[in-house]
Amino acid sequence: MAHQCEICGKGKMTGNNVSHAHNITKRVWRPNLQRVRALVEGRVRNLDVCTRCLRGNRVQKATRGRRKLISA
Repeated sequence: MAHQCEICGKGKMTGNNVSHAHNITKRVWRPNLQRVRALVEGRVRNLDVCTRCLRGNRVQKATRGRRKLISA
């Protein structure tokens, strides 16, 4: 997994852990990515999407199951 949102491009951020004794070590903050079946240009694809994009309705989720033909 690339740790990057495929919609907005949000990726990992780096910084420092700072202890009470002011010991500094490197750390990484990763976005909360979810694997989602989404409609992209009329086709169903699996995307790694951050939760901010999911809550903001930037992704149209695909429905499960087969499509039913409606006879007239």
